[in-house]
Amino acid sequence: MTVSPTLMLQETEQAASVVAAMLKDQKPVFEEIAAVFASRKPALISTCARGSSDHAATFFKYLAEIRLGLPVAAIGPSVASVYDAPLQLGSAVHFTVSQSGASPDIVAMQRAAKKGGAVTVAVVNVTDSPLGNEADIVLGIGAGPEKSVAATKSFIASAAALAGVIAAVSKDSTMQGGLDQLPDALGAVQVDAGNALENILAEKQSLFIGGRGPSMAIALEAALKAKETSAIHAEAFSLAELMHGPMRLVEKGFPIVAFVSQDQAYQHNLQALKHLESIGGNILAISPLDLPWSQIKTPATGSALLDPLVSLGAYYRVIEAVTRRRGFNPDKPLNLNKVTETV
Repeated sequence: MTVSPTLMLQETEQAASVVAAMLKDQKPVFEEIAAVFASRKPALISTCARGSSDHAATFFKYLAEIRLGLPVAAIGPSVASVYDAPLQLGSAVHFTVSQSGASPDIVAMQRAAKKGGAVTVAVVNVTDSPLGNEADIVLGIGAGPEKSVAATKSFIASAAALAGVIAAVSKDSTMQGGLDQLPDALGAVQVDAGNALENILAEKQSLFIGGRGPSMAIALEAALKAKETSAIHAEAFSLAELMHGPMRLVEKGFPIVAFVSQDQAYQHNLQALKHLESIGGNILAISPLDLPWSQIKTPATGSALLDPLVSLGAYYRVIEAVTRRRGFNPDKPLNLNKVTETV
């Protein structure tokens, strides 16, 4: 009997075409944002987002700080909606990242940012939304309806859109080249059924997920997916941070999923992973590089800062399979499954 692919898998596979269309359609918006940066010369970028969108904003934070040298401040939605605190943002550019663009507290924060002096940019899937309608600039990710519980194509499209902003503002030809290759790389991802990563995670109740720099943002997103789809306790850490307190939990066979790219953190990451392996950690890598551990090898984009997005596309496929093997439906909230099982 042929089993129909889940919505999560279908939407993961749509990411390549979504990103390709978004990068083409939003080119004038990238240019508009670059012009704003050139004229305002902001000393600060601020962001506001929640959940997976906040992880996309964290990805943006690393890219902006690495390529633009500008500090990025993440402002909690409650600062405006609950605490009603006035903001003093001066020449800042404020980015709000949202799938629906409808959360009242997210909209309230954008409104407060504009009142505080910032130019506001809504990075949003539903452009005709309260967030989009009130923003100075709307950067539409164009992911279309997302029916799976777990955000997949919308996350990758949001992160790619934010990378497009950095490429345009910095005029970084390597990053722009990586963006040009990103849709093909996403479309070329292949994950064998029953791979080592899938087999191990299907049996485990807890794991660490590590990265550094932009990969750290991807680790945060990967940990969320393990929790919300598979009921696996997953914690994301910088591989530098893992070498301190969290390392105490690593014992023989403890799984550590690592996103590793050929960027400036590469040698540091290798050293950390080798040490974690020496104390019993089971290292499971997702990377375009050849590494000395069980791994899923992913296509490269030509930009090490963007390769983690492709690796995430592979991880989404793995965690979808793990979820089914653990007896859950990746298209339904786990809390509903639990209620059904226990009541």
